[in-house]
Amino acid sequence: MPSLNRVKMMKASRAMIRALGPEGLHVAEVSGKWGQQFGFGRYERFHFPKHDICLGPYLDDAGQPRQFDLILANQVWEHLDRPYAATRHVREMLRPGGHFWLAVPFFVPFHAAPADCSRWSARGLKNLLIEAGFDENAIEADQWGNRAAAKRNLEPDWPPAYDRESDSLQNEPDMPICAWALARKT
Repeated sequence: MPSLNRVKMMKASRAMIRALGPEGLHVAEVSGKWGQQFGFGRYERFHFPKHDICLGPYLDDAGQPRQFDLILANQVWEHLDRPYAATRHVREMLRPGGHFWLAVPFFVPFHAAPADCSRWSARGLKNLLIEAGFDENAIEADQWGNRAAAKRNLEPDWPPAYDRESDSLQNEPDMPICAWALARKT
């Protein structure tokens, strides 16, 4: 059963990625495996600590930044010590017209893995992406949450599993649980 915190985000995000035509994309995923579901043309995973996106872009054998059509980061940015630097490094690795998709929690418990450093709303993600050099008009950001889900996040067994019978997926814009964004390098 998926986490209640991610049901709406994942549905919207899958639509965003599918609209890009995944079968023709060369994709990198930062410390995750969410992208395995899409059937990308080429898909590579880069895991911390061997690959620390905060320290710089991933390099090819000639020492140049690797180039990708899409970079994914699912539930990673809140753990980074230097998320602004990391976002600039991601932008450096994108081909012109390439995309960066990221998803982060907003109202969830502290979860150090290995650290828990930041939270963003949709507006906060958009600002992070703009400060990293993405064009404001080439960013789509959204968020989801409600008070009932926020209460569920206080349960001892976390994250709460989605219960189709009792959990409302209605959005309350003033109570975000998670946020996500897709930015295009122009």
